Amino acid sequence: MRIGSRQLVAAAATIMLSTQVGLTLRAQAQAAAAATPPRGAMVEDVFKNVQALRGIGVDDFMLTMGIMSAAVGSDCVGCHPSAGTTEVDWALDTPRKRIARRMVQMVTTINRDNFNGRQVVTCWTCHRGRDRPAMTMTLDAVYGEPSLEFDDVLTPAQNMPTVDAVLNKYITAIGGAARVAGVTSYVANGKSLGYRGFGGGGLVEVSAQAPDKRGVHIRFPEYPDRGFSVRTYDGTTGWIATPLAVVPNYQLAGSERDGARLDAMLAFPSQIRQTLTDLRVGLPTTIDDKDVTVVQGNGPNGTLATLYFDDASGLLVRMVRHGRSPIGRVPTQVDYSDYRDVGGIKFPFHWTFAWLDGRDTFEFSDVKVNVPIDAAKFARPNVAVPAAR
Repeated sequence: MRIGSRQLVAAAATIMLSTQVGLTLRAQAQAAAAATPPRGAMVEDVFKNVQALRGIGVDDFMLTMGIMSAAVGSDCVGCHPSAGTTEVDWALDTPRKRIARRMVQMVTTINRDNFNGRQVVTCWTCHRGRDRPAMTMTLDAVYGEPSLEFDDVLTPAQNMPTVDAVLNKYITAIGGAARVAGVTSYVANGKSLGYRGFGGGGLVEVSAQAPDKRGVHIRFPEYPDRGFSVRTYDGTTGWIATPLAVVPNYQLAGSERDGARLDAMLAFPSQIRQTLTDLRVGLPTTIDDKDVTVVQGNGPNGTLATLYFDDASGLLVRMVRHGRSPIGRVPTQVDYSDYRDVGGIKFPFHWTFAWLDGRDTFEFSDVKVNVPIDAAKFARPNVAVPAAR
């Protein structure tokens, strides 16, 4: 059978089109793979005898342990006693560990059977910092001042300023839209003080590069071999290194990675609207006897970010983000104060960074904007990874 010129042209066009489609699909697959953060270690890869919380990343597991500790007003040794030795056998079963597993299953069942799987009941719902939940109200509580705790997810309040009005006031207060948008990086150096003086005398450096890279490096000169704490996010994934912790170095793979991304993007105020969706103004409240306006937005994968702006100055005084875990939301809070001028931009020289496993206070003495930053500041910390425990 003879093939005419038209058939040859059509066949060649078909081959070219198929090749182009294949190249396009391959390029799309490569781009998707590059955009997907590498899989971090699962909890069962690092710890032994994990039963009720398998299948989650080490970061989410550590956050979950923080929720349990805070809920019952205890710390690690409550469930993991050292048995008189300096080494803790983390895999050893104890009565409290067995009870904790049953509680995880109970809370999961309650939420599944009564609330369509939504996390309405958590450890904190009943325990509230007590080993055993309170069963009976006190009359002082009945007739005293009511608790004014806000819900995690805020609903829009009536007769409040608009989101644009609040954010525009903030941007104006710190230097104006043009100057704020012109900040693409900063490096802040100063001193760090841990909770109740623990880790006192530390030297902290916070580095940020738009749109989504951030590193917090704390060094303790009195411990030259292991005296540092590092949190990094390189735009794709992040790491936490705290050598004195149960897991000295681990990759962020879940809620903590989403939180690190939020921290990195919100480090640049001009990115608030791009970072958070469904922005809303909630009911007003007070912080340190100052009236504040509350703005909340949704971050990636169910995270929340709540911003508190001083009514008088318009400045941001607090940010609380909520991540997720198998047994409830995980709060992280940063308070800002002592705003000073840095190249025409007001920058907070005092930070208090609090999470379920500690609290650090940063006092910065030197802040530089729009400076080059070594990519290593956002990369994996150079700390050995431990074997399974």
